[in-house]
Amino acid sequence: MTRQRLPMELIFQVFGLLIAFIIVHGIYVTVIRPGADAFLTLEQERLAKDPNHVSGRNFKVVLRDYEQESCLVLMLWALTILGYKGVTAYQHSRQLDEDLLQLPEGLPIGPEDTKELQSRLDNLSPHEHGYLPTRALRAGIQRFGATRDVQDSATAAREICESEGERMESELSTIRYIAWAIPSVGFIGTVRGIGTALSQANRAVEGDITGVTQSLGVAFNSTFIALIISIVLMFFIHQLQLMQERLVLDTRVYCDSNLVSRLRVRPF
Repeated sequence: MTRQRLPMELIFQVFGLLIAFIIVHGIYVTVIRPGADAFLTLEQERLAKDPNHVSGRNFKVVLRDYEQESCLVLMLWALTILGYKGVTAYQHSRQLDEDLLQLPEGLPIGPEDTKELQSRLDNLSPHEHGYLPTRALRAGIQRFGATRDVQDSATAAREICESEGERMESELSTIRYIAWAIPSVGFIGTVRGIGTALSQANRAVEGDITGVTQSLGVAFNSTFIALIISIVLMFFIHQLQLMQERLVLDTRVYCDSNLVSRLRVRPF
């Protein structure tokens, strides 16, 4: 299952990045930058007519630069990955509401029952074979049938849950990298804006501060947008982590209550 899932997830991430770029860049080309340019042109005309005119704020101007566009692309890409992993975790957790072993309540399970229980798990749909509850139950049943030891069965199910938790944690590395990269891109815009403003210091000395103020606007706006996006993205990352941790813990409880607690070894 893992060999099939990883390429599909990689393909999904690549297409997610491509689609995020197309959507965000399309909005910038058709809405954000034309609107920002029109607003700046209008403000310059008003300032030329009235030197005391106070320029207003426009959200399109805040978003117009390339750093903000990059941050939004990265945010949308991260949200698609988060959505994919969230849906996967939800599908796994839905299995916890099912009676996978289909046994009467309170009926003990002996080593001679393990083959029948494995066949019931085999009758599940192919995509359900890779779900965490199914794999944890299968590991516990197989270990109990091989060793006739209840503790070994519990350990096998617990190991599956722990390894799945570690795998989920490691697969968040891409999202964590994006969450780190967004503020970094914002700081790049800050450095670029300040550098451009310093290069126009001679014009500011002569009395023309328009270029300096626009460059400083790039610096502050890019950092502002990057930090807001980072805050929003980190919230969704923590929500996904909480969902995955609950899945692992609930699966352990499910295996204990539906399998381990009912295992019995008849004395010879």
